[in-house]
Amino acid sequence: MDLEAFGLADSDDESLRALHLILQAWEDGAASGLAPEQMAYAALFTALSDLVAAYGEDAVALLAANLGPRIKSGEFSLTRAQH
Repeated sequence: MDLEAFGLADSDDESLRALHLILQAWEDGAASGLAPEQMAYAALFTALSDLVAAYGEDAVALLAANLGPRIKSGEFSLTRAQH
């Protein structure tokens, strides 16, 4: 996803700006030869650590527990497998 192509890289929306920065870092990591799986684990660790610091372990554990059904329903799948 290239936010610049949609004119959103300089958006006032903080969520879009954050996504743009993360996507840039992801591209830099890929260009330097890091495996996408390693970057994903590092991103998850960083995100969960920051969320725990901000909201506490119980809240983040609840968030994580609710991810399973969302993952299984395809909410985070960019391409859908054809069966």
